[in-house]
Amino acid sequence: MAASSVCGVTAWPCRNWPRDRRAVPVKTRRLCLLGILLAWSWGALAQPCSDAPSDAPLPGVFLQEVASGFDKPVQVTHAGDGSGRLFVVEQAGVVRIIENGRVRKTPFLDIRSRVSSGGEKGLLSIAFHPRYGENGVFYVNYTRGRVILETIVSRFRRDGRDRADPDSEEILLRIRQPFSNHNGGQLQFGPDGYLYIGMGDGGAANDPLGHGQDITTLLGALLRIDVDNQEVGRPYAIPADNPFRGRTHGRGEIWAYGLRNPWRFSFDARDGRLFLADVGQDRIEEINIVRRGGNYGWAVMEGDRCVREGTRCRRAGFEMPIFTYPHPEGFSVTGGYVYRGQSLPALCGVYVFADYVSGVISGLRLREGRVSRHGVLRKSGYRISSFGEDEARELYVAAHRSGRILKITPRPVQ
Repeated sequence: MAASSVCGVTAWPCRNWPRDRRAVPVKTRRLCLLGILLAWSWGALAQPCSDAPSDAPLPGVFLQEVASGFDKPVQVTHAGDGSGRLFVVEQAGVVRIIENGRVRKTPFLDIRSRVSSGGEKGLLSIAFHPRYGENGVFYVNYTRGRVILETIVSRFRRDGRDRADPDSEEILLRIRQPFSNHNGGQLQFGPDGYLYIGMGDGGAANDPLGHGQDITTLLGALLRIDVDNQEVGRPYAIPADNPFRGRTHGRGEIWAYGLRNPWRFSFDARDGRLFLADVGQDRIEEINIVRRGGNYGWAVMEGDRCVREGTRCRRAGFEMPIFTYPHPEGFSVTGGYVYRGQSLPALCGVYVFADYVSGVISGLRLREGRVSRHGVLRKSGYRISSFGEDEARELYVAAHRSGRILKITPRPVQ
């Protein structure tokens, strides 16, 4: 049976999907999810490339400047509407548009008056609804407050092609932040149509409030919510298959936990795997493949080691990272993407990431979920705060201090 005959259409999300997804038979849900995955991969975006051989050497890459003059950019992404535009998030609270290599003078969104910015605080992410081209809806994550700090996750609507309506804000989540660091902050829609939200442990050092292993708080966790439906007392719904939904102990929004400061995660456009980079404290930077209900160890573990050096700790029940690297090779991992574009065939299937402090861009090639090859792709010299994709699945980096957006290319561009 074709996915389109189950779901009504191949567009994502399925138009015939009922408000209560639990009413849909499991087999139908699985078939519809397959259709969703295909639509997510093939809709407004280019078809993802196939993996290069798992033992193939990693290619070197180059960086081509696309635009400059940004104020501390922390994200670059696209709207998935076929327009070819790139959207750049500035930490102070502004979203700008790059179109045909030029930065539009008028911001797409300006909420600087609402944003507490500086250090690790600020406007940290934007995520466009999968049907943004039809409904004009998008979501942002920002820090609010001066003394009492909160993470705010809000919905906005566009007001014309290149302008959002700042007065259309609907707040979905308010999460109290006890300290000013470890905010996480990324929003990303998954291939299932749900919104994923990365939350740090709340800050300071050594997780003093124990949030990483506390499933009664939304801190130190990856959250997953349904923004297309609502429940009593919430402007969103909790998906039926979230691991703690309906339990007396634990927050239903949690998809995975045991995180310190997840700084960028992404889904492989080919198979939907969720890659997440978690910034370490004193010794280890780590990259994980996230699974439903997974506990990633913080603050018992830092990477694959016990936090209390020289002691033995309980490892049972923790998910181990697929890759770690020690300090001083780097000090702050920036998660990236599995490359699925067409310009660099030798890079296809490689997870590309960076270290914010060293500026090194690295790659991981995997075989059956394990790293088969890793290495340096380029020593960039930039403080890379984020990676992003365009509609052709080509990769970009946001250079935080220099205010540049650069494209990853197979050769130098004159």
